[in-house]
Amino acid sequence: MTFKTLREDIDSVIARDPAARSRLEVVMCYPGFQAILLHRLAHSAWNRGWRLTGRWLSQLGRLFTGIEIHPGATIGRRVFIDHGMGVVIGETAIVGDDVTLYQGVTLGGTKLHKGKRHPTLERGVIVGSGAQILGPFTVGQEARIGANAVVLAEVPAGVTMTGIPAKPALTRDKSRAAEFQAYGTPTDGLPDPVARAIEALQAEVAQLRGRVVELESSQQPVDARSTLRITGT
Repeated sequence: MTFKTLREDIDSVIARDPAARSRLEVVMCYPGFQAILLHRLAHSAWNRGWRLTGRWLSQLGRLFTGIEIHPGATIGRRVFIDHGMGVVIGETAIVGDDVTLYQGVTLGGTKLHKGKRHPTLERGVIVGSGAQILGPFTVGQEARIGANAVVLAEVPAGVTMTGIPAKPALTRDKSRAAEFQAYGTPTDGLPDPVARAIEALQAEVAQLRGRVVELESSQQPVDARSTLRITGT
């Protein structure tokens, strides 16, 4: 950990949160920055084989910030944890550069073995509040995970995922890839699921009406005398 890395972490907070007014405010008042600072110390101890020291530092960070990052997790540069309360990052998770996580996010594992069991978030991923990413797969660069989504499989680069279980809702426009998207959910261009359901129902009703008209027009008028002969009266 160097002063350059720390300065980058602080500046990344200022760049992504208009409420931050100074570097000193970030250092003293932002639990996300404090949690990452303590994690960098814990991770360094963990890599040196001082496992108990690493775990103790990580629990110290959890106590003071409400953010739990296992000392074995790999955190990249300029990572921003906004608000942060309830964030959990597992032991084998890898968080790439310029990633943004909001409160309540879990990067969890679904297996009990000792190997890779937590997700990898590539550069520029944004994960909205309450989202759960569970498993040893990769979330591609610039992907967006909407609030409260539950992601259980690989996410391609540049895709917005929403829902439980999460499904692709939108592919990011490459010309707008550099734009920051708070909470990982676009306010324009994201299809309204209720509107889509209504449109599908309207299309089905129109199709059924056309079929009824087609059946009615194909029927021939029945002669009353023929009907009498058939019935024997």
